[in-house]
Amino acid sequence: MNIPHPARLAALVLAAVSFAASAQDKPATAASAAAAQPAAKADAEKHITAPEAAYQGAASPLADEPMHPNANPNAPKMTEAEFELGRKTYFERCAGCHGVLRKGATGKPLTPDITVPKGTDYLKVFIAYGSPAGMPNWLTSGEMDEKTVDIMARYVQQEPPVPPEWGLAEMKATWKVLVPPEKRPTKKMNNFNLDNIFSTTLRDAGQIALVDGDTKEIISILNTGYAVHISRMSASGRYLFVIGRDAKVNMIDLWMEKPDTVAEIRVGLEARSVDSSKFKGFEDKFVIAGTYWPPQFTIMKGATLEPLKIVSTRGMVVGTQEYHPEPRVASIVASHFKPEFIVNVKETGKTLMVDYSNIDALKMTEIGSAPFLHDGGFDSSKRYFMVAANNSNKISVIDAKDGKLAAIVDVGKIPHPGRGANFIHPKYGPVWATGHLGDETISLIGTDPVKHKQYAFKVVETLKGPGGGALFIKSHPKSKHLYSDAPLNPDPKISQAVVVYDINNLDKGYTVLPIAEWAGIKDDGAKRVVQPEYNKAGDEVWFSVWSAKDKESALVVVDDKTLKLKKVIKDPKLITPTGHFNVYNTQRDVY
Repeated sequence: MNIPHPARLAALVLAAVSFAASAQDKPATAASAAAAQPAAKADAEKHITAPEAAYQGAASPLADEPMHPNANPNAPKMTEAEFELGRKTYFERCAGCHGVLRKGATGKPLTPDITVPKGTDYLKVFIAYGSPAGMPNWLTSGEMDEKTVDIMARYVQQEPPVPPEWGLAEMKATWKVLVPPEKRPTKKMNNFNLDNIFSTTLRDAGQIALVDGDTKEIISILNTGYAVHISRMSASGRYLFVIGRDAKVNMIDLWMEKPDTVAEIRVGLEARSVDSSKFKGFEDKFVIAGTYWPPQFTIMKGATLEPLKIVSTRGMVVGTQEYHPEPRVASIVASHFKPEFIVNVKETGKTLMVDYSNIDALKMTEIGSAPFLHDGGFDSSKRYFMVAANNSNKISVIDAKDGKLAAIVDVGKIPHPGRGANFIHPKYGPVWATGHLGDETISLIGTDPVKHKQYAFKVVETLKGPGGGALFIKSHPKSKHLYSDAPLNPDPKISQAVVVYDINNLDKGYTVLPIAEWAGIKDDGAKRVVQPEYNKAGDEVWFSVWSAKDKESALVVVDDKTLKLKKVIKDPKLITPTGHFNVYNTQRDVY
């Protein structure tokens, strides 16, 4: 799950494509920049920050990592202080799209061979006034002052500073076993209904909240890495694993009298994904974590997080076969059919089927589909992994049983399913659904190639939602409803509510639930509503009402049968709640 910092919601990076950057173009003069200024200003006046901008513009933990400045003799001069400000600003606002090395990711490259020929004045125009391609008007929006615009125009002409690598020695220096396995409980030592606990990310506090789904009380607040991205359960349901954007992994023992961290490690400098082995005979044996920087994944011991194997994902892009130095590891899931982890590599568009049955002789099957693989989830049979190639506007279908690409499905603009939603369609049978960051549609894809072969892996129906900016969509086997949020939509009326569809009557459209209004928050916070999550029974849906760190936030519980408010959970310790994960549903991939 990739949720941005609220302060970055207006942020999109300086895009080389926005100013038609090309290494072959002639250097632009100040006069040509001035000539471009009226059109750029006009673009800025009509510009509306895209939801994708908010999503991709999240701050990178690398902003605070020490790096060696690499001066470019052909670039304009910068003082050390200016370079450091430019570096920090780049990693806070630009690296999400253009990559750590500025080689390009979902955004175009911003390397000196492209930027230096353009010249500082030309670059300043586009930084200041934006473009219709989606870049915000940094200066006229008030996000940057003239000094910062000038520094960034000069900074992107410098050689990119390279962050340090992160190998076994660095990992082991951060690895801590706080409670050894032999000193942990041999049975559950508390009275909590573990299956109905929710793990909720307290994003800007660097914590998670464990919330009792039965009593709606907070069990404990645990310190973790920065901006925990996801929570994942061990196959046994005992251990909870969370990973922060800073690549810190916490292993939490739910059997303890008061659940707490028993082991931790930092597997890199920036990360998004973690999971544990689920195949029969390998339950709880291994944990895997993937990183954005360095581009690699690490397999660890399931009982202690001791790092065992590190595998780089640097390599060639599907289709073009061009080398990419920074293909980030996005979503990872554990197969239910084989002793394999399914590892999705963002920029190269490859899914790696990693066989963990013999760590000393690791085997991998490489499946190519489409670039910028991001997040996704299993279909209801758990055989097919549906993963969004978000900047290709496609869903890749990976057959976990046969280890092959089953299909590539064209969907709407910038699919972002979270884990997606499975339900039985009255006409098309089993379907899996995704929302989109870039448009108002919800795509329903058939997932049954046996009894509904004619609909399998095709978009069988497209629903209309309230607008772009959707991050998560959710249903449950015991529910007749389909929920979708849109926290990145620029309209507060949309971002502060969710929509609900009746699965048996999809033609009637959606019902709007005013979740933020129900929360009863009185201050002027953003109050974005994010990530519907069912309880174990499938009769409640939980939402985060997410405001800034210094504003009140809340959790809101809705009765799934009546669509009425059931409970509001407020506490000063609920700082920027975002993603939350029910133990039972997460453990069993129920969504």
